[in-house]
Amino acid sequence: MAGRLRGLGGVAFRQQKWKSSVSTQAKMPPCNFVPEKYESYLYEHIQKIREQNIAPSLRTYYKKPLLLHQGHMQWLFDHEGRRYLDLFAGIVTVSVGHCHPKVTMATQKQLARLWHTTNIYMYPAVHEYAEKLTSLFPDPLKVVYLTNSGSEANDLAMFMARVHTRNFDIICLRQCYPMFFVVHGEAAIVEILQCKLFENAAVLKGVNGAVQYPRNFLKEAYQLIRERGGLCISDEVQTGFGRTGSHFWGFQTHGVVPDIVTLAKGIGNGFPMAAVVTTKEIANSLAENLHFNTFGGNPLACVAGAAVLDAIEEDGLQKNSEDVGTYMLLELAKLRDQFEIVGDVRGKGLMIGVEMVTDKDSRRPLPAEEINQIWEDCKDMGVLIGRGGLYSQTFRIKPPMCITKRDVDFAVEVFHTALQRHMERAAAK
Repeated sequence: MAGRLRGLGGVAFRQQKWKSSVSTQAKMPPCNFVPEKYESYLYEHIQKIREQNIAPSLRTYYKKPLLLHQGHMQWLFDHEGRRYLDLFAGIVTVSVGHCHPKVTMATQKQLARLWHTTNIYMYPAVHEYAEKLTSLFPDPLKVVYLTNSGSEANDLAMFMARVHTRNFDIICLRQCYPMFFVVHGEAAIVEILQCKLFENAAVLKGVNGAVQYPRNFLKEAYQLIRERGGLCISDEVQTGFGRTGSHFWGFQTHGVVPDIVTLAKGIGNGFPMAAVVTTKEIANSLAENLHFNTFGGNPLACVAGAAVLDAIEEDGLQKNSEDVGTYMLLELAKLRDQFEIVGDVRGKGLMIGVEMVTDKDSRRPLPAEEINQIWEDCKDMGVLIGRGGLYSQTFRIKPPMCITKRDVDFAVEVFHTALQRHMERAAAK
């Protein structure tokens, strides 16, 4: 982009003649799915209930929050029948597609057979799923403890590590969704953090916008921790189940084997379930204490989880994540080269971050109100994306893994139009 850098309306960009108008609507790919007619409360009544009866800490996206009614694979439909390409997958949770037929049929069949017992009895689903899930892990990670959410899984992982090591202190990287190191004592923490390895360390962190580890970071970090009697916990809540494309688990891309791994989100394609996978030795330490989970590993969850694993394999979704994710990264990189406010495009597979800045030289975060308008424009044109980063300056793109290259073309065209509109608004100030 030729020309000198100048500022307008608080936004810096390279001098260029912008078109006076942009296309109002990119052409959405076809979808043969027809949603059911919405027959619940009026939008205004839903809003009233939200204000009066739902905790205000549960925030919604957009100036006018979406009232979603139905989903089908990579598509969502609102109460008025409008269709949206879902590039955020229920916060990186819908792995194989909304209401994937294989997962839906498996859970419906189990609903008619047995919903719940608890772990005090044996039933086939939990044993079948445990065998299937642990077969995907390298030795010695062959024991699983099933829970209901990622928060539960991470709490249990920390408790498990503390029980096993008799250490209490934990190192966790900021905005990382997270990666833990359990060590003993303040002195060990100071010693580790003073190592050059931890200076400006970054992770393939979902919340921070798909920032990747520096080369060899994990190998050296694991060595530092283990030399001091600590354990290494890898959170695969977002990076697991083939989303990064090249490997099924994120830690595999770095040639390490954690002591404990936590799983959630995509594990059940939206069904509330999670897991902690560890070694027999560490699991035995937990068995010396009383720890019980009423709903973890219930028959419905295990059947849903097994169906998700089958869908990933049968639909080739890990390979699709690699192919379509790489294609999307390359297409978005073209926008980075074209627009001064696109500071970085990064990620791996279908885990992508687009960082918005005032200009590439200063790399200051684009002001929130300007990011919000681009975000709203994308939604109005039929594309839903997430937000992340320390200043919420990064768009998070983590769609269901069934997305296609045609969907990517549509999404990139929409994003391009939203960026053009932003530049026109800035130039008009």
